[in-house]
Amino acid sequence: MIKKAPSPKKGKVLVTFEFPAEVWASQVCLIGEFNRWDPTAHPLRQRRDDEVWAITLELDSGQTYEFRYLLDGERWCNDPQADGYAPNPHGGHNSVVVASVLSET
Repeated sequence: MIKKAPSPKKGKVLVTFEFPAEVWASQVCLIGEFNRWDPTAHPLRQRRDDEVWAITLELDSGQTYEFRYLLDGERWCNDPQADGYAPNPHGGHNSVVVASVLSET
């Protein structure tokens, strides 16, 4: 699941990426264009209260980013509630998020 909220910084959007904890993994990392596909840049933290892995990033408003989740350094997963999907050079698809909130014009 992806949640978006205005950032206190002009031109930015707070985007929270959530991955369900029922998909078993000991580590979940968010990898995408916003971190140059670095598998160590954005590890998600598991929130036990609502049983999800989560991380919030501050992204440039109006930009579109491709991303995926990497589980335990070997399994790739897309976000089923992404804003869209784009083909990747490995024969699969990447999730897409648009950094915008409804109140922006």
